[in-house]
Amino acid sequence: MEKRHYRAAVRRWNLHQRIHHIGMFSTFILCTITGLPIKWHDNSLSLALARWFGGPDTMLNIHIGSGLTMIAVSIYHLVWMFYKMLVKKDLGWAIMPTLKDVTDLVQHLKYQLGLTDQPARFDRYSYKEKFDYWAVFWGMFIIGGSGIFMMMPEWGAALMPRWLIDCWRIGHSDEAVLAILAIFVWHFYNVHFNPDFFPGSTTWFNGLMDIRVMEHEHPLELERIKKEQEKIILIPEEGQEGEAWPSSNTVATKV
Repeated sequence: MEKRHYRAAVRRWNLHQRIHHIGMFSTFILCTITGLPIKWHDNSLSLALARWFGGPDTMLNIHIGSGLTMIAVSIYHLVWMFYKMLVKKDLGWAIMPTLKDVTDLVQHLKYQLGLTDQPARFDRYSYKEKFDYWAVFWGMFIIGGSGIFMMMPEWGAALMPRWLIDCWRIGHSDEAVLAILAIFVWHFYNVHFNPDFFPGSTTWFNGLMDIRVMEHEHPLELERIKKEQEKIILIPEEGQEGEAWPSSNTVATKV
């Protein structure tokens, strides 16, 4: 019998979490493609994109539709999170900022500057991941809230003065540009373009993280998982599902 080679992985995200993330990033990208031409509407590339979408009115409708879908995905995420935390009580509060995030940041900077040979030891979520997560809530409040008022200007004008409407309008586009830069520079580098992950993490797709990456990125969580054992998953190297060959100190399940 030919012995097959396996690599160990940990399931980081379940199906719901992957749906949340896919729904968020797909609608965000669509909002980006349709929103930037509206902000810089006199640019030649913006005019070409508007024609490709079938005209500025169609492009605006797609922008509004993708924005409303993004808001719906955010609500779905919040409802699911509160249900899992408060009702089922089977989802921890690991995403909440703590004092450890501050000490991790200091330790990480010292390590990057060569002032220590001990890297920061992150738990389930590092300070970078928490920043990514909570920045979405700020962005959704500014971009989503202002977008709704801009979508229904008569309703907005009846509830607030003109100067506040102008602030919403400026805040909508400027915060969107900030969010775009944060996602396509900060987030994409940390998750996909970083040499440790290049050509990209697949956790968003299959929910799994290689145990070698876990040892580097989330050593404290991995220590707990190894004690629980049943969360270790063995994946055939060729990428096909097969029988697990667990080591003496782990219990593996099929993907």
